[in-house]
Amino acid sequence: MEIGIDSFAAVTIHSTGAENTSTEAMARLLDRIEQADQAGLNVFGIGEHHRKEFLDSAPALILAAAAARTKQIRLTSAVTVLSAADPVRVFQNFATLDLISQGRAEMVVGRGSFTEAFPLFGLNLQDYDALFSEKLELLLNIRDNETVTWSGKFRPALKNQPIYPRPQQDPFPIWLGVGGTPQSFVRAGVLGLPLMVAVIGGETHRFRPLIDLYREAGRRAGHAPEKLKVGLHSIGYVANTTEEAIDDFYPGYAETFTRIGKERGWPPVRREHFDAQRGPQGALLIGNPEEVAEKILRHSEALGGISRLTFQMDNAGLSHLKLMQSIELIGTRVAAMVNQ
Repeated sequence: MEIGIDSFAAVTIHSTGAENTSTEAMARLLDRIEQADQAGLNVFGIGEHHRKEFLDSAPALILAAAAARTKQIRLTSAVTVLSAADPVRVFQNFATLDLISQGRAEMVVGRGSFTEAFPLFGLNLQDYDALFSEKLELLLNIRDNETVTWSGKFRPALKNQPIYPRPQQDPFPIWLGVGGTPQSFVRAGVLGLPLMVAVIGGETHRFRPLIDLYREAGRRAGHAPEKLKVGLHSIGYVANTTEEAIDDFYPGYAETFTRIGKERGWPPVRREHFDAQRGPQGALLIGNPEEVAEKILRHSEALGGISRLTFQMDNAGLSHLKLMQSIELIGTRVAAMVNQ
């Protein structure tokens, strides 16, 4: 199983009680990607948001800077908000990243969990699914064909248009990022795309029917089972002891999700909710290395086998030093135990 880290390039990671500047936050993020590479992790992903608290509005640029400082780790978006982007430009950016990184680039595309990109780029939220469907079709067309003829509703047509540069990898890896919509799982299966499932709450095993739906859709479409890979994106953090992990992570987790909850109508985070989510069936991967490795394996078994697990650790209460230490533990201890 591939083990990695996803980041939203949070600007409010604290080290001395004061908010870091954006310049400091970006420099430290690149340090953490380099640390993940040196710790032997398989993949590092950068999300895409257009909000004050995150610096990841241009993930391909961050990943390109990371490519120059790393040697082995795969570099991916997590996720590219394809609905609000031009597929031609997205492909060009990531093909360029693939050349810079010498074949280590990937892309996870999705519709995003926030909606601020729609008004920012003049898009109608009522076209939420139609935009994504059309743009995904065009992106895959570009990946598979150097010269493209295509027409759709939301973008000017292309007629015998060559699109460059071409990436080193052929085919270039594109994953489909999904939440909990059955149609999204079926779409990934029909297209034969690897699936990245964002599980940020609830009980992970409850996604099994949706993953079965994905695999069955892929089988019916004629795709080989080994092509239908499943990845899991989970909130997680590892420390030397469980008590240390909880003490480090909970305050920032509660602050972050209570703040986001005000936008979405969620109740404030309570400690008993956090403890339940950290329990055997819950989605949170918080604890010591042995505990977290065991939980990853339980999740994989419950979901019928997963190929990739990425930790999302951005948290307003975690210092850069704590994050660096956690990345080291995940790379040198958790990944080794999972893959023994």
